[in-house]
Amino acid sequence: MRDVEFGIIGGSGFYNMPHFKKREEIHLKTPFGEPSDALIIGEIGKKSAVFLARHGRHHTLLPTEINFKANIYAMKLLGVKAIISASAVGSLKEEIHPGEMVVPDQIFDRTRHREDTFFGQGIVAHISFAKPFCHTLREKLLKSLIKHSIPFHQNGTYLCMEGPQFSTRAESNLYKAWGMSVIGMTNLHEAKLAREAEICYATLALVTDYDCWHPVEEEVKIEKVLEIMKKNTENAQKVISDIISEDHIDSCECSTALRNAIVTPRSHWPEETYQKLKPLLLRWEKFNGK
Repeated sequence: MRDVEFGIIGGSGFYNMPHFKKREEIHLKTPFGEPSDALIIGEIGKKSAVFLARHGRHHTLLPTEINFKANIYAMKLLGVKAIISASAVGSLKEEIHPGEMVVPDQIFDRTRHREDTFFGQGIVAHISFAKPFCHTLREKLLKSLIKHSIPFHQNGTYLCMEGPQFSTRAESNLYKAWGMSVIGMTNLHEAKLAREAEICYATLALVTDYDCWHPVEEEVKIEKVLEIMKKNTENAQKVISDIISEDHIDSCECSTALRNAIVTPRSHWPEETYQKLKPLLLRWEKFNGK
């Protein structure tokens, strides 16, 4: 099995990486269950990367049904150091138009039914999450968007809702009044878990609609969303392929997120929990001389 630096998680409409060569499909089991689908390892240029369809390649998983822990853990097992997420979103600002992209720098939680930490069961960790997206990886996305002349917004707040239903008009207007930029259903948990796994993580948010707040645009209809999504996905695949083929992972603070986050003394870690989390804890143990 090849070690890979980059991981790609594709959301609605983004079910494969057509630029991959030397494709290899693997199935991994994790202590947290199975990932959303097989992981596809391939090469872009001379570099290996791994792709995962977040909802499954045939879109069989609701946002709430996605096994986020298994998805991120599997990436960690493969040696992934940075994950680029491509996600369809609705716009909550007039100036963010359907067909454009946003590289958010903040995120806001409106979910209710999901687990979003690897820790617990005897090992407690409190990661820093003030800056939820990797600055270094965001800069790579921005440079590639400029290179390909794709309309984009260089920051913004991603509001993560539960779904699977779209917002009510009252909810949409409230989120807009709060100053949120885009709305989606998946990225919060990936971002938190990637940080706990000490993996860089950034989102390429693909704007498909104006949610339902807009006074002129018609409310969200899946047919229109899918049409815009297809073009967005093609652009996202170009941007991500460009980064993987030309860039490497720069060292940043994401890679040491657990260094001072674990508050349970090593002597009190339950062995069963430790074995489950061992791939995440190896760097911490090395740093702390354990």
